[in-house]
Amino acid sequence: MDEVAAAIADPIRREILEMLRGTRHTAGAIAARFPISRPAISRHLRVLRDSGLVRDELVGRQRYYALDTAPLRDLRTWLTALDAPATWEHRLDALATEVYRTRRERRDDTIRPEPGAPRSGNSAISDDEEHSA
Repeated sequence: MDEVAAAIADPIRREILEMLRGTRHTAGAIAARFPISRPAISRHLRVLRDSGLVRDELVGRQRYYALDTAPLRDLRTWLTALDAPATWEHRLDALATEVYRTRRERRDDTIRPEPGAPRSGNSAISDDEEHSA
């Protein structure tokens, strides 16, 4: 995973990987897209190949490079776990939910009259008083 992280740390190498997404290119075609020397592109391709992100295939006299995303899985898994909330945050969220639920239940109990208890406020007016007005 360290090799993969080091390989994608360079912006030129990331651009090469984007170039190779879904297609393959020769080193010459890759070098033609960058304003740096061909030996520099060869060094970037070697780093990418050593990390496993790029594989090469010799076809006739030309070497084609293609993207291999398999080495990114470990890095992706690690990044996903790093971005997920910590375990204690889940527990605090659950505690906050329980506190909210308990407060709501207590509030509902204080508002709801006991069976047979007189109503408070305007609702305490009996049906006879209400109809006589």
